[in-house]
Amino acid sequence: MTVKQLSMPELVAGCVELGIPGVGLWREPVAAYGLEATARLIRDAGLTVTTLCRGGFFTAIDPAERAAALEDNRRAIDEAATLGTDTLVLVSGGLPAGSKDLHGARERIADALAELGPYAFERGVRLAIEPLHPMFASDRCVVSTLAQALDLAERFPAEQVGVTVDTYHIWWDDNAPAQIARAGASGRIHTFQLADWITPLPEGVLTGRGQIGDGAIDMREWKAYVEAAGYTGPIEVELFNDVLWARDGQELLRETAERFAQHAA
Repeated sequence: MTVKQLSMPELVAGCVELGIPGVGLWREPVAAYGLEATARLIRDAGLTVTTLCRGGFFTAIDPAERAAALEDNRRAIDEAATLGTDTLVLVSGGLPAGSKDLHGARERIADALAELGPYAFERGVRLAIEPLHPMFASDRCVVSTLAQALDLAERFPAEQVGVTVDTYHIWWDDNAPAQIARAGASGRIHTFQLADWITPLPEGVLTGRGQIGDGAIDMREWKAYVEAAGYTGPIEVELFNDVLWARDGQELLRETAERFAQHAA
């Protein structure tokens, strides 16, 4: 998504040229290029798919909507397995229209995980709950902290459900380092993502994720936390930013690799 202006072949070619060994994919561009074609393209290039994003949106109250969400997540799990990644990132969902019941919404997430965890495990896929910054709690994700994400994940085996650690969403939380250690102790850090915090946020806030080094977050500090917790997996950069998306995609990919080396390697 960082370079969504690139086609799938352009993305793969750019990663190969820069020596980037893996890529985190989103379902929409995978569907546009074709699931099997994407899996073949990446495999033939010698790359790996680090994660697939996203599943989730489990908080609906209406039975038909909940059933549709579960079915969509089963498809997402199957897609992840086809792509060869062991991790599906979950954005859990916000409050349903007219509801103010955060507790009830979080319990419906747990109910969904109970159904989907074994299904994913059978296909070699783990579910990674991503806590989002509290500004998204009403419309996108009622799970706002790593502590909340782990409280949900720990109801299930670690090989089924863990968490996503994303600097953009947790950098403000004084409790997050201790929660990273907690997640590491039980083998629940399923992926680690980087994006910087820049202000002012754009209208709509979703596309405010800053290029590494442009904002307020000390990337090496957070990398040290996950490494101390035992995490040795891939590190992804995930940027949503209209200004970056308006630039040449290959130039942005090169810059992102350079910024990672400068600020996080």
